[in-house]
Amino acid sequence: MKAVVVHGAGDLRVDEVDEVEPGPDEVVVDVEWGGICGSDLSYFRHGATGTAVLTEPLVLGHEVAGRVGRLGPGVRDVEVGQPTTVHPATLVGDPALPERLAGRTNLHPYVRYLGSAAFVPHTHGGFVQHLVVRVDQLRVLPDGVDTKRGALAEPLGVAMHAVRRAGDVRSRDVLVNGAGPIGALVVAAAKEAGARTVTVADVDAAALRVARTMGADVTVDVRTASLPEDVELVFEASGATGALGGVLHAVARGGTLVQVGNLPGTPSPAALGDLVTREITWVGSYRFVDEITDAVAAMAAGLDVTPLMTHTFGIDDALEAMQVAADRSTGSSKVMLRLS
Repeated sequence: MKAVVVHGAGDLRVDEVDEVEPGPDEVVVDVEWGGICGSDLSYFRHGATGTAVLTEPLVLGHEVAGRVGRLGPGVRDVEVGQPTTVHPATLVGDPALPERLAGRTNLHPYVRYLGSAAFVPHTHGGFVQHLVVRVDQLRVLPDGVDTKRGALAEPLGVAMHAVRRAGDVRSRDVLVNGAGPIGALVVAAAKEAGARTVTVADVDAAALRVARTMGADVTVDVRTASLPEDVELVFEASGATGALGGVLHAVARGGTLVQVGNLPGTPSPAALGDLVTREITWVGSYRFVDEITDAVAAMAAGLDVTPLMTHTFGIDDALEAMQVAADRSTGSSKVMLRLS
């Protein structure tokens, strides 16, 4: 079967890999769609993402959906043909967490995540035609949510988790810095959670247009305009350390900044003085707990992620898909792979 495999920085191939068989309490998902994430792009461009460094070939992809193809021994209450997306996380070792982290399984010290080089051997991902997963990783898609949209339940879950890290956003004015796919989904998640207005800022006009279709009330092109001032609640979704000084200055005194954009794992200069003098609460947001389930429900209730999907490629054109996703001049937002 075919798989999208990164062998090193700039070296992406569509390889033939062995077929898979499900074990007890596992199923095979015939993967239909995958969404290219920023971490996939980082492995492709740099051979690393954050602190995870590529040391061997890795099947990419953790935003996937398809249909149940085969059942492992003893599997019950799952039907072949059911449309499903997949929770990408597997906790390694003792799942117990200290009381202060109760329920925050995304902060378990050892988590294998589909398409991640954080461990050796790496955890192969879902950009493959047939994927073995545990039954408890399945999130069955309801009527009205097809597998193409279902593949975006994972990044929507990331956005919903970020919004929840901010507390109650109802009737609050929000700024989102960065209108890439996660930023645009934070826009949608904030509106879904009851935010009064959402302003989104970026340097790319095409990304701002997508963010507006996802629910942004105001867009700011920071090449020609300044960020708004004194915003009580800000989401930083660009991951650009050079932007942090301006973003922190946009946060109101005593306000909150939620960092959802993935920051680099190496030293980077940033102007952080306003963090202290404005007494800003700076909150990290990492992946999600089970907000992927809430994302599926939100899509079933009408949250529309289709404006985010700007380009579609077949599996054999995965290299071109990565190149388009990496080049903002293409107008790309979420680039989708048809895997089977």
